[in-house]
Amino acid sequence: MEKENLTDTIAAISTPIGEGGIGIVRISGQNALMIADRIFISSSGTPSDFKTHTIHYGKIVESSKVVDEVILTVMRAPKTYTREDIVEINCHGGIVALRDVLELVLKNGARLAHPGEFTKRAFLNGRIDLAQAEAVIDVIRAKTDSALRLGLNQLKGKLSGEINKYRESILDILVQLEASIDFPDEGISGADLKDLAGEIKEISNGLKGLVDNSRSARILREGVHLVICGKPNVGKSSLLNALLKEERAIVTPLAGTTRDTIEEVIDIKGIPVRIVDTAGILEPRDLVEKKALIRSRKEIGAADLVIILFDGSKRLSEEDALLIKKLKKKTVIAVINKIDLKQKIERKKVFSEFKNVIDISAKRSKNIALLEKGIADLIYGGLVLNAESAMVGNLRHIQLIRKAQKNIAQASESLDNKLPLEFIAQDIREALGFLDEILGKRFSNNLLDRIFSEFCIGK
Repeated sequence: MEKENLTDTIAAISTPIGEGGIGIVRISGQNALMIADRIFISSSGTPSDFKTHTIHYGKIVESSKVVDEVILTVMRAPKTYTREDIVEINCHGGIVALRDVLELVLKNGARLAHPGEFTKRAFLNGRIDLAQAEAVIDVIRAKTDSALRLGLNQLKGKLSGEINKYRESILDILVQLEASIDFPDEGISGADLKDLAGEIKEISNGLKGLVDNSRSARILREGVHLVICGKPNVGKSSLLNALLKEERAIVTPLAGTTRDTIEEVIDIKGIPVRIVDTAGILEPRDLVEKKALIRSRKEIGAADLVIILFDGSKRLSEEDALLIKKLKKKTVIAVINKIDLKQKIERKKVFSEFKNVIDISAKRSKNIALLEKGIADLIYGGLVLNAESAMVGNLRHIQLIRKAQKNIAQASESLDNKLPLEFIAQDIREALGFLDEILGKRFSNNLLDRIFSEFCIGK
């Protein structure tokens, strides 16, 4: 990849490629306005003369040839996304128009932005910290309202504020310790040490609380992998359709209609759930069904949660018993389907095997809301999630907070055991460094490359 130069003026298409009402070409850098002057014609003047945060109608031209009719927005540094001059060209949303405008911008002095480079510049120019920069991708990828609120709160700085609060307390403690080490004659008194020990334990407990609550945040951020399994013709595809509230899977009275896995993401009580309907094949008849069976087993093995579906109008079979045996080590909700028909299933056997059993009629969408609640309760363990609070869902953040908490806990133990202050200060110093990595006060180029490589080019 071409080495980045932060003095370059960069450009990219910032909207999804394809047909649409509009598409945006974004330019950022010291030459953004000069490039716009060369290619934009308007009766209201030239971009370099426009006031900041104003919008203007005109045409993008190349050698007097009109490339597109556009709306151009001028935003001058420092009150912009990157803290650089930014020009955004709102084109017609076709692939050709966007491509031609971008190519003209590049021809006139910009270079193509790298993935995430606009957000990377926002971080490096001090507009946001690294935790906020990482939240941008969470906002873009959010699949539920709760996940979106979590990402937006981190982008607004709610998590950063919480981390900064602990960071300032740790820094204050470190100053006291280092002053006492450097000037032993004016060392910390016994009473002050006792207060210091209390502060350190409070910080340790607070950081531990952030880690303990991270599971719920990760669920919102990354979602849950749920698999529907069962023998042929128990209604797996009907259940998928009922949960989706649309006809996604083909449903027929014939067993074995679904010969491969079908996957969709749905919102269940604010949880993004990647739900997979597996083929109900236990004895494959051909190579296609053999491959479908292998894929189904793989999905079940990787699942966070499994729904095993039974046909309530039939007695339990050897196939049901085999599936029950295979799911012994998984988190399972047993669902008895077709309760609108005469029941023949041995319910006592089902209840003896599973703690969570729910009766439904997928065909008539009966008790689907009850099943959704059962899924949510099992995932959250009955806890109420507050996506408005400062929560840690990013694995990098969780690992760094865990390391910081370990150091703080060690410092607390060392203080209790009256070890030399140098040992305590070292643990405190390392904890501070881990929190600095979350906020981006300390970082490597490799870390930034890894984080921003996940972004699209236009962001």
